[in-house]
Amino acid sequence: MATTYDPMDLTVTIDGVYITGFSEDMVEFEKDEDAQTAKVGSQGDVVMTKVNNPLGTLTLTLFPTSPQVAFLDKIARTGKLVPISIIFNGEPKETITVTQAFVKKPATRTYGNEAEDRQYEIQCLDHVVE
Repeated sequence: MATTYDPMDLTVTIDGVYITGFSEDMVEFEKDEDAQTAKVGSQGDVVMTKVNNPLGTLTLTLFPTSPQVAFLDKIARTGKLVPISIIFNGEPKETITVTQAFVKKPATRTYGNEAEDRQYEIQCLDHVVE
């Protein structure tokens, strides 16, 4: 049975502001470290270690005409900690909730004969992925 993916099912809010004007790549989220690691001893014994690093990285790719470009640049300049909510209402429904995050730096600005994307890398200090 075929299913349909619709990018319109994605909603991103940062500090209560809906983010619009996404480019093709839209959103990428990744935990900064593996959740567990394993170490093998010389006799084959294995020890698994839980990694308690809560950090994750969120990357947003926007058109330079997105109304939120100035908003995200300002968060980067001020270092303000903000909450983030990412909800995909398609199948399967997925959510990412972050209570504290900061924009690492303002987006690179490139001017040429085509509109270049603005990419924001956001450091998430905690996250819940469901």
